[in-house]
Amino acid sequence: MTVTTTTTSEIASPRRSTRFWEIDAMRGVAIITMIVYHTMWDLFFTGVLPNINLWEGFWKYWQRFTAGTFLILVGVSLTLVYRRERAKRGPDVSLFPKFFWRGLKIFGIGMIITLVVWFAFTQLGAEGFIDFGILHLIGISTILAYPLLRFKWLNFGLWIAFSIAGKLLENVHWDGAFNPILGSLFGRPVWIDGRWLAPFGVMPAHYPAVDYFPLIPWFGVVLLGVWFGNWFYADNKRLVALPDWGHLAIFRGLEFLGRHSLLIYVIHQPILLAVLAMLGVF
Repeated sequence: MTVTTTTTSEIASPRRSTRFWEIDAMRGVAIITMIVYHTMWDLFFTGVLPNINLWEGFWKYWQRFTAGTFLILVGVSLTLVYRRERAKRGPDVSLFPKFFWRGLKIFGIGMIITLVVWFAFTQLGAEGFIDFGILHLIGISTILAYPLLRFKWLNFGLWIAFSIAGKLLENVHWDGAFNPILGSLFGRPVWIDGRWLAPFGVMPAHYPAVDYFPLIPWFGVVLLGVWFGNWFYADNKRLVALPDWGHLAIFRGLEFLGRHSLLIYVIHQPILLAVLAMLGVF
């Protein structure tokens, strides 16, 4: 499990009757590119393709496209859900509990994956973990984005701000420090692990995370999707008419993948490893 995403048919999307075929289809495309990337990562990790570089060049941008697509669609879908629920329940009903529990569900699944990855790498004697992967990010973003779902250009500005902050934090590392306050309480030196700041984009110098999407800058990408959803899909209608291709077989297949993206994300790695093992690849 490395760095993709995403995930979002159950995360934040309108009901079937009000879905836009292109959103599900694009999510389906991201599912396919995610599976391709993770297949390459599995082949690298198991030593079949030890010289492939997944962190630079072509594969880096392949991964960024996958993650960015997922996260933008999360933001778009959140706006569609918000407007649909607001129209159904009225202007005075608080919708926050719906988004809170939805986000908590996704974050909880991310924590389960954290435990599974920790156990698997421990058994393999390898180094790797997931402190704050893409499911953690999507879960927290679903909650944090709620008060911003009514706005358009504010979210575009916040995306720029998060992007700049992410650039500034790229080379900032924090390996931990002694905390004098906690030390005085416990009567001994207390060391604060540098990994506690990882969710905010500040990594330790050595940080072998296999799936890492910190709030800075990636929450900004979700907010970019919120901006796009409030601009292109205002009033739950497209700004520009698109051809009705949703009935074509290829797009129906992509839509199917997009509607089940969370389930596919959770189960695809065990299936990939099983298939590669049965084929004798490793």
